[in-house]
Amino acid sequence: MTLPTDETFERVEQLILLTDRLTAIVADQAKAFEARKPHEAATYIEETQRLANLYRHESARIRANPALVDSAPRDQRMRLIRATEAFDAVLARQARAVGAAKTVTEGLVRAIAEEVASQRQKGVSYGANGTQTPTAAATAITLNKRA
Repeated sequence: MTLPTDETFERVEQLILLTDRLTAIVADQAKAFEARKPHEAATYIEETQRLANLYRHESARIRANPALVDSAPRDQRMRLIRATEAFDAVLARQARAVGAAKTVTEGLVRAIAEEVASQRQKGVSYGANGTQTPTAAATAITLNKRA
């Protein structure tokens, strides 16, 4: 094991701070989704994207070259591990909250579409032999079942 350098110590500290900040923002977003206030979660979008890109970039650098942090003191590396574990837990919480919001939203859209379709009067037209045939009602709502 090599001796820690100021650069290594500083890199790991910055990564811990970045992870902690990203964890806090994602936790706030999850709280907003859980409180059914997605518009509040939207206020964090720009900062989340910026920090997530930075985190992704730094994580990739360290994954490609673990020596960048290997010489950091053990207690500092443990703090980084704990920060990363907390970040993973908050991401899982946010995924559940966003998934629940998505399910509710899809259910509302489906219910509205079904109600509109049931309330719409069906038209009647005359066929070639003079008999009345119901025409299909046009629907202005499109449901994407893959979304």
